[in-house]
Amino acid sequence: MQQGQRPVAAERLQWNLDLKKSENELHDRRKVAADAKKALLENFRKAQSACAPEREAKQAERLAIATAREERRAERERVKAEEQAELLRIEAERVAQLEAEARAEAEQREAADKQRISRVIEDEAARKAERDRRYAARKARQG
Repeated sequence: MQQGQRPVAAERLQWNLDLKKSENELHDRRKVAADAKKALLENFRKAQSACAPEREAKQAERLAIATAREERRAERERVKAEEQAELLRIEAERVAQLEAEARAEAEQREAADKQRISRVIEDEAARKAERDRRYAARKARQG
């Protein structure tokens, strides 16, 4: 066939046959692909049902491992909380002891101050008494 001419009947027939052949090939390829997909799906389902007990055993094992891990984590947290509570208790005792020592020292200073004040007052009273005695003795001599 030359360019610009219409195809002849024989050429048209060949062209139609080629088209049908290519359509059949496409149909065949699609059918083969669908069959392969179906076979893969069946094999997958068989494999799933065959390894189901093994998978359940592995899942149970993983669950046991996870449970044990969680228990260990909880134990670590409990021990850590106990240690923290013990540290807080020790710190509170130390602070209470320091406060008691500070109170005792303050009371001791206050007692020393009161004693000093009372000695000063006694000394002042003794001095006044001595002055009054001397005054009385002078008045008695003059008098």
